[in-house]
Amino acid sequence: MSLPPLVEPAAELTVDEVRRYSRHLIIPDVGMDGQKRLKNAKVLCVGAGGLGSPALMYLAAAGVGTLGIIEFDEVDESNLQRQIIHSQADIGRSKAESARDTVKGINPYTDVILHEMRLEADNVMDIFSQYDLIVDGTDNFATRYLVNDACVLLNKPYVWGSIYRFDGQASVFWSEHGPCYRCLYPEPPPPGMVPSCAEGGVLGVLCASVGSIQVTEAIKLLAGVGDPLVGRLMIYDALEMQYRQVKVRKDPDCAICGENPTVTELIDYEAFCGVVSDEAQEAAAGSTITPKQLKEWIDDDESIEIIDVREPNEYEIVSIPGARLIPKNEFLMGTALQDLPQDKKIVLHCKTGVRSAEVLAVLKSAGFSDAVHVGGGVIGWVNQIEPEKPVY
Repeated sequence: MSLPPLVEPAAELTVDEVRRYSRHLIIPDVGMDGQKRLKNAKVLCVGAGGLGSPALMYLAAAGVGTLGIIEFDEVDESNLQRQIIHSQADIGRSKAESARDTVKGINPYTDVILHEMRLEADNVMDIFSQYDLIVDGTDNFATRYLVNDACVLLNKPYVWGSIYRFDGQASVFWSEHGPCYRCLYPEPPPPGMVPSCAEGGVLGVLCASVGSIQVTEAIKLLAGVGDPLVGRLMIYDALEMQYRQVKVRKDPDCAICGENPTVTELIDYEAFCGVVSDEAQEAAAGSTITPKQLKEWIDDDESIEIIDVREPNEYEIVSIPGARLIPKNEFLMGTALQDLPQDKKIVLHCKTGVRSAEVLAVLKSAGFSDAVHVGGGVIGWVNQIEPEKPVY
């Protein structure tokens, strides 16, 4: 689907800009007109993490005139394996400021606007309205639905990407010309069903592969060249080194962009996506202990069985002394229940407490009424009890 250029061209390119972008200018489909459009464009990157890093760097290098960065987090050492816009010297710094400095180092002609805050329903419309195009580099479902709904309500296109382990996806959502994210995924997955990158991991270089696709699509939209990924989902399998496409059709019954929308304003996206299921919240109420409480029980030789519900590769990185590994999925399938002792109190833990709360709900329903889980998980344990151990 060929679409008209998203922005008007700038008045001119300076001599220095002509030299800088000369390899673009000699491409017939880009040329002087396309480069002037990039110069006049305002693009917002949601996140300066795995996808935001290559996206921001290549958008700047391409000559996008104004880049917005919305990011509230700080640089952590575990980010550096994939978030290449940051460096070792940036650990502990604002990600937004670190990203800005890298962008300015790549292209001093690009203006950078920082939004150092969490993207939420009460600020998204004001922020998005300042830009021509949104590049979505978020890693959680609540923010993805928020980005989608805001873009539909503002009639703005956005380039979406997703990464997990060795798999990546990318598409362009623009309700005026095709489907939106809700047409593809009408409902979020059940809480805890799809692990985050923090839980399941991601191949660092996968970010560059998917992020470069996002930037390519952004340039095509801004300059009005080529055939954007509107109505198409690009799926990338890095292990098999295969790309394939799936057609995505506009859903006439879509809740926000359909013929009779039921979502006409922004909603509570945390509640919609359910970060933790209602069953898990109910099970954890009154059955959550702190890492310090667990340490006291261990020191007092309490009759407990500590169960780690993470994956084996996570267990190898760091573990709580005495914990036995039984991955969450074995509880969901019911195969782990027969191996649990009946004469000990079961203490569950995961990385942060989300997965263990879900497993706790399973145990409560199976009759283990005195089972508990560790709030904050192994990360809380390391921070409070064994700070010399690694975290991930």
